[in-house]
Amino acid sequence: MHVKPIKSESDYETALARVGDLMAAEPGTPEFDELEVLSTLVEVWEDKHHAIAHPDPIDAIAFRMDQAGLVQRDLVPFIGSASKVSEVMNRKRPLTLAMIKALHAGLGIPAEVLLREPEAKDGVDASRWPWTDIVRRGWIPGFCGTAKEARARANELAGSLIPPASAGCLQPALYRRTIRAKGVTDEHAVAAWTSRIVSLACDETLPGRYVPGSVDEGFVAGLVRLSFLDEGPRLAREYLGKNGIHLVVERHLPKTRIDGAATKLPDGSPVIGMSLRHDRLDNFWFCLAHELAHVGLHLDGEAAGEWFVDDLDSAGEGKEREADDWAREALIPASVWSEVVGDVRRESDVRSWARKLSISPSIIAGRMRFEQRNYRLMTDLVGQGEVRRHFGIA
Repeated sequence: MHVKPIKSESDYETALARVGDLMAAEPGTPEFDELEVLSTLVEVWEDKHHAIAHPDPIDAIAFRMDQAGLVQRDLVPFIGSASKVSEVMNRKRPLTLAMIKALHAGLGIPAEVLLREPEAKDGVDASRWPWTDIVRRGWIPGFCGTAKEARARANELAGSLIPPASAGCLQPALYRRTIRAKGVTDEHAVAAWTSRIVSLACDETLPGRYVPGSVDEGFVAGLVRLSFLDEGPRLAREYLGKNGIHLVVERHLPKTRIDGAATKLPDGSPVIGMSLRHDRLDNFWFCLAHELAHVGLHLDGEAAGEWFVDDLDSAGEGKEREADDWAREALIPASVWSEVVGDVRRESDVRSWARKLSISPSIIAGRMRFEQRNYRLMTDLVGQGEVRRHFGIA
């Protein structure tokens, strides 16, 4: 185990990527020890440099409901009547001291969180966005000030993340988000990242127009054959663009751990955002297939609305599990996979099957590593360090 102190954002990003690679390590192994040490270092750095403000009280109640599998009628004993619950959760009625005490005692939500002023109904408090990172990355056209100055002008500058010519596209970044993640996620950083993805998508003119219903397993299977080529990731973006689908790449923000996301713009064109948090070919192709699954299964035929925001290191339930299963089938059908598993004994077997299926060996190697929970297998085949260069990301 060789672990270095985190002294810069670059060190932090490297450590965070390594934590993701070690998530399946078994207790008692050197990898698990490394995971524990790195996790502590990452947490200390985040607490010092990317601290999250207390959550909005309504968001905190909604999060606790989701954790406990509660619905609004379950809040009646704490808030009063069903109508009061509806008004509180829709931010039309303030929490009273009696409600705060009951929610604190009954649901365990910290009193200091419940005592905060709720945000505006759209749930976006731009002053709590990660302005240090936004300014450092140059996301705001024409702004040359400091992060402190940006925070003071937060509401004004949040809107300027979207170019004036496409200001109408901002709304999708503010829609409801289904977030698949481990641990605490900074909703404000997620809002900033999704706004950036929308901004870049709205700035892009695609050569093709999207046809609803066109994204199915056959569509993805055709796309994934590009993985066999050296320029596969870049060609995948071109392929999607010709089919009216935006593929936007932007590094994740601290406290988000985002791998990918999917939504639709008001004009009906799907948007897939990817962070390339793990710079590996196996992760790229599975994440892309997963987000396309959200388009085909959950977003197609609907008006622009929901965001699916994914940390694929975390377990998936419901729609996330559906997208996982759909992606695996599209990448390698179950009937074929059973033959692959029964035949592969060494790396040369993986390469042979990859040639036979016309896909990248990383897709086969990545799935075997995942299913066996052994991330020391086939490290030479997963395409480490082979994705970001296609998109000009260091």
